[in-house]
Amino acid sequence: MDGRGRWIDNRFIERLWRSLKYECVYLHAFETGSEARRGIGSWISYYNAERPHSSLHDATPNEAYAMSWANEKLAA
Repeated sequence: MDGRGRWIDNRFIERLWRSLKYECVYLHAFETGSEARRGIGSWISYYNAERPHSSLHDATPNEAYAMSWANEKLAA
């Protein structure tokens, strides 16, 4: 974090929570906690493995991580 209490420090997680709420939670009426756990877990898997992100040049987070890992290995 760059400074104590700066709003900019939380922007990535706030965007994730917003996406989770609007793309999953508000669209499904989960009856039980276990049903919510399964639904949200499924959405998080989709978010990381299938959903392209414009900030990652339309790659998924899993693809971006794999590319950064490969680049780190080449640098070593």
